[in-house]
Amino acid sequence: MAFTETLLELAKADPVIFAVASDSRGSVTLNEFAEQLPRQFVECGIAEQDAIGISAGLANAGLRPFVCGPACFYTLRSAEQVKVDVAYSHLNVKIIGVSGGVSYGALGMTHHSTHDIALLRAIPRIEIYLPSDGRQMRALTKYLAQTELPAYVRVGRAAVPDVYAEGDTPFTPGKANRLREGGDVSILACGELVYHALQAADALRQAGIRAGVWDMVGLRPLDTQAILAAADAPLVVTAEEHSVHGGLGAAVAEVLSQQKPTPMKILGIPDEETYNGASPEVFAHYGLTGDGIARTVQHSLQSLDHQKG
Repeated sequence: MAFTETLLELAKADPVIFAVASDSRGSVTLNEFAEQLPRQFVECGIAEQDAIGISAGLANAGLRPFVCGPACFYTLRSAEQVKVDVAYSHLNVKIIGVSGGVSYGALGMTHHSTHDIALLRAIPRIEIYLPSDGRQMRALTKYLAQTELPAYVRVGRAAVPDVYAEGDTPFTPGKANRLREGGDVSILACGELVYHALQAADALRQAGIRAGVWDMVGLRPLDTQAILAAADAPLVVTAEEHSVHGGLGAAVAEVLSQQKPTPMKILGIPDEETYNGASPEVFAHYGLTGDGIARTVQHSLQSLDHQKG
């Protein structure tokens, strides 16, 4: 709702802003947009490849399309169109991938999108964002409506707890937000995992471990200075609702391995057929909850101490 309410407000003031859907107006909550601004709304049906191509055509005509639908389909079924029609053609298309990660739960791997960041990080010229809450999404949507750059935004399916307080400025392109101070370990998270990282930091504090927490909202542009600052701690832990291959953890490792080698632990979905269930069940299964992240941090720190000993 944070995204669609903001998009509707912006589109009322700017007739070049369009919403494009692939039979997804219900899941993206675009019904009100379609009713109030029918001339700025395009329904493509269940045809994600067409939706990306149509959005590229709209952008080529000087319009600002936001194409919205399931993240799993826009980043696999439409990969060729995203690469060629949007990125290679330098067209101002904003791809809003909803129900990202394991949001579709029990529908299984056909509907999970634990691959999207890895795929899009290998395609140049597309900004990549994973907002952590509704307030950050509002700020991000306002930014996207003003830029000329193509972008991919991945959001979940259900409401998420607030990470930021009302009145914060939670989004600056190319900048991570440091949410907790602490020098014993640095936890870098993105999307819905930011809230769980904060819970982990609170649990670790009770155990006498000071954990710094960063919200890595942007995977491109990537805040390399934040990553290097996080590596002042003896251990860096990344947490993401994505495969352990090619996502946030990989991006952080690429920076640190070349500029500041630091012990790391990458938390995410392992290289296996994904466990099926509601998001909280999948998070718990893979240790992506606050308690799970805290346990991994404690075990990793103990292992480092053992190696030093």
